[in-house]
Amino acid sequence: MCRNIKPLFNFEPPATKNEMHDAALQFVRKISGYSAPSKGNESAFYDAVEEIEKSVRKLLKSLETNAPPKDREEEAEKRKERSKLRFARA
Repeated sequence: MCRNIKPLFNFEPPATKNEMHDAALQFVRKISGYSAPSKGNESAFYDAVEEIEKSVRKLLKSLETNAPPKDREEEAEKRKERSKLRFARA
């Protein structure tokens, strides 16, 4: 869906409130087509961000796994390497 939304489940340390908010904001931006809402749509836009952020928190608290937590820095390095390969000049 959106390349800027990163997985937040099963990381050590766990996802922060800021990361959950950023993911919710990016989702609402994608769905609405606005990077910043007009004054008339501002309330609906930020209400949606808040509701989605609550749902994300609830989801992450309720998910279970037997897999060991992933390391954030290691996963970031993997993303960088994939990006280099993807966008490498021919």
